[in-house]
Amino acid sequence: MRLDKLLSHTGYGTRKEVKKLISSGAIRVNDIICKKSGQIIKLNDDLVTVMGEPVVYQEYYYYILNKPAGIISATEDNFHETVINWLGPDYAHMELFPVGRLDIDTTGLLLLSNNGQLAHQLLSPKKKVPKRYVATIDGIVTQEDIEAFKAGLDLGDFIAQSAELIIHATDIEAVQSEIEVEIWEGKFHQVKRMFEKVGKEVLTLQRISMGPLWLDEDLAEGDWRELTEEEAQALEPYGFE
Repeated sequence: MRLDKLLSHTGYGTRKEVKKLISSGAIRVNDIICKKSGQIIKLNDDLVTVMGEPVVYQEYYYYILNKPAGIISATEDNFHETVINWLGPDYAHMELFPVGRLDIDTTGLLLLSNNGQLAHQLLSPKKKVPKRYVATIDGIVTQEDIEAFKAGLDLGDFIAQSAELIIHATDIEAVQSEIEVEIWEGKFHQVKRMFEKVGKEVLTLQRISMGPLWLDEDLAEGDWRELTEEEAQALEPYGFE
């Protein structure tokens, strides 16, 4: 890997800023000052330091975000703040992207990574990775709705696979229900469309799990953290490195 690319990828600035840093003589490769931006670095053999501090290279990054409402699951957008904007400029060098999507008003578990293979494994319909949500519904969810979700709903452009629908509470006076639902596809607005199909409206929606990952109850809305060791191990079958 080129020296300038290594430094840029590990958070030492933009390519332009890195070139200035290199030309200043602050970089040593195997304890020898290096002023060549194109110097090839052998990651497993060469020791690179910046003003005496070793450069630690990490190829893949993984963060769990408890996504708040009002931001979109994208890397860039001309009109709305994205989940990548939300993390701030200190994370720009990691080239993160959201693994899957949550609607702008949907909150909860969102994995951010730069591992494309892992993202493909988690999102591929062939892998049948479950996604679980809790929601407040405008309307009284019934046993008939449970059976309809279980049978699979025809949403026009596709037929949703069998989904598990659980009723946690109903408020007859407010005509609302608190539910939990597990789906397998994760199509655009899928949960909302499924409830529209049975004549009801989703008022609030929060994702609490995706595959082996579950939303940490101690992770406040809007906060994020790196994966735990247990979570990393759970993702190994999907391509975690």
